[in-house]
Amino acid sequence: MRSGNLLVILLLLAAVFASFAWLGIDLGALVSGDSLSQMGRYAARFLQPDLSAPHLAAIGQGALETLAMSALGTLLAALLGLLLALPASGRFGLVAQSASRFVLNALRAVPELVWAALMVLAAGLGPNAGTLALALHTAGVLGRLFAEALENTPPEPAEAVRLAGGGRIAAFCYGTLPSVWPQLVAYMLYRWENNIRMASVLGFVGAGGLGQMLYMSLSLFQEAQAASVILAMLALVLAVDATSGWMRQRWVSA
Repeated sequence: MRSGNLLVILLLLAAVFASFAWLGIDLGALVSGDSLSQMGRYAARFLQPDLSAPHLAAIGQGALETLAMSALGTLLAALLGLLLALPASGRFGLVAQSASRFVLNALRAVPELVWAALMVLAAGLGPNAGTLALALHTAGVLGRLFAEALENTPPEPAEAVRLAGGGRIAAFCYGTLPSVWPQLVAYMLYRWENNIRMASVLGFVGAGGLGQMLYMSLSLFQEAQAASVILAMLALVLAVDATSGWMRQRWVSA
C-alpha cells in the first residue's frame, strides 16, 4: 500500500515537471531584473481607486446593468428550464424525454463566455447579448436540476387531484408544484448568485455591464479606474449574496 502511494506521488511530480517543461513556463522571470519592482509599481497604482463623481456615476449605471442582466437572465432561464424539465422528467414519453435532455445537455455544455461571444455576433454589443448568454447556459443547468427534482417528487398528490376530476395542468399546479417549489426556488437563487459573478465577466467579450468597463480600463492601463470597478464588483456580489441568503431563509426554509 505504501509503495503504491509512493508511486502515485512520483507520477504526479513527474507530471508536474513535464507540464512545466512542455509549456515552457519560466518562474525565474518573475524575480529577474526589475520584474518585482514593476509589479510593485503596477499594484501600487491599484491602491488609488478613482472616486470622482463622473466615474462613480458610470459605475453605478454599469452595476445596475450587470444586476439587471443577471436577474433577467436567471428568470428567463428558470422559465425555459422548467419548460424543458417537464418532458425531461419523463412526463411526456421516452422520445420527448430523450430530446429534451439532449437540448439541456447542449445548452449547459457551452460555457457562458462562448454563448456571449455568439450572442454578440447575433445581437450586437451590449447587455442584450449578456442576458441571452446567461439565460441559455443557465436554462441547461436549471432544467436538469428541475427535472431531477420533479422525478423525485412523490406522485400521490398529483394522482389525487386527477382522481378528483382535475386535468393534467391542475394536477401539476396543485399536486406536484407545491411540494417541489421550495427546491426550485433554492436552485434559482443559487444560480442567480453565480450569474451575478458571471455577468461581471461577460463584459470582456462586449456583453455590457461592469465587465466591459473593467476591460476598457485595463486595456487603456487606467489602473485607478479599474480598481474602482473591481471594488464595485465586490460590493455588488456581496449585496447579492446577502439578499439571496435572506430570500432563501424566508421562502425556502419557511
